Amino acid sequence: MSKVINLETVNDYCNRFNQSSQHPLVSVMNLHDLVRNSQHGIEALRFNFYGIFLKQNPDCILKYGRKYYDFQEGTLVFIGPGQIVQIENSDDYIPSGHALLFHPDLLLKTNLGQFISKYSFFSYELSEALHLSQRERQIIIDCLEKIRFELERDIDKHSKELIVSNIELFLRYCSRFYDRQFITRDAVNDGVVYQFKKSLHNYIHSGKARELGCPFVGYFAREQDLSPNYFGDLIKKETGKSALEIIQAKLIEVAKERIFDSSKTVSEIAYELGFKHPQHFSRLFKNKVGYSPNEYRMMN
Repeated sequence: MSKVINLETVNDYCNRFNQSSQHPLVSVMNLHDLVRNSQHGIEALRFNFYGIFLKQNPDCILKYGRKYYDFQEGTLVFIGPGQIVQIENSDDYIPSGHALLFHPDLLLKTNLGQFISKYSFFSYELSEALHLSQRERQIIIDCLEKIRFELERDIDKHSKELIVSNIELFLRYCSRFYDRQFITRDAVNDGVVYQFKKSLHNYIHSGKARELGCPFVGYFAREQDLSPNYFGDLIKKETGKSALEIIQAKLIEVAKERIFDSSKTVSEIAYELGFKHPQHFSRLFKNKVGYSPNEYRMMN
C-alpha cells in the first residue's frame, strides 16, 4: 500500500484540491471544480470524518483493501471515520460528481449524533456502493443543494440545526434507496442467504466449530466477499432475522438433537458447538428454550 495520508479535518481534504472548505466541520463540493495538489498515480487516504461521494465519471478507480472498484455513473459511496481508501487517477482524469464531507464533531449534541451508527452503510465495502436511478440521483442532488445553500449564507442560530437536519434527511433517503437495491437484487440475495445457511450447517457438522469456535457473522461474510455490515443488512432484509439470530437458532437446533445422546455431557456438546465455556452455552440455551440443557434432557 502507498504511504497513508491522514486527513484529520474536512479542510485537509479541501486543501489537497486547492479548495477552501465552506465550514470547518462540513462542506459540499462539486468534484469537477477540484484541482489536484498532489502527484498523479495512487494515493492512500485515511478519512477521519464522514465522506459521501456521488460519482458520475466511470474513470476514477478506488481501491479498498485488496479490491478495485470502478465507479459507474450515479454511484454513491460512503466512507466512515478511520477508513483508508486508495485512489488511482490517470493524468488526464477530470472528476465529475459531488461530495458531502462532515466531521463527527458537527453531530455533537444532535439527534443524528446519537443515531449515526444505525447508518451501517458507512462500513460497507466500496464494491457494495449504492447505485442510483436517475430520479434517486436528483433527490440526492436536491438534498446536497439545500446543505450548500445553508453553507453559503451567513451563519445564524438556525444554521447548524438546518445543516444537520438536511444531512439526516439525506441519509434517510439513502437508507430507502439501499432497501430498494436489496429488493431489486433478490436473485443475487437469495443465493447469499442459501450459501450462508449451507455454510453454517457445514461449519457446525464438519468440526470447524470445535476447531475455530462458535460460528460468527464475520466468517460467513468473508466467505462471500462481503463486509459484515452489508452481509448482516442483506440477511436481515431477506429473512426478517439477523445473521446472529439465524446462527443462534441453528446452534440451538443442533444442541437439542445432541442432548438426546446420553453418552455426551452438556460440556462436551458445548465444546462441539464451539463454546469455550460450557456455562455460556447453558445460558444461551436457557434463554432461547426456557430450560437449561440438563432440564431439557430430563424432560424428554
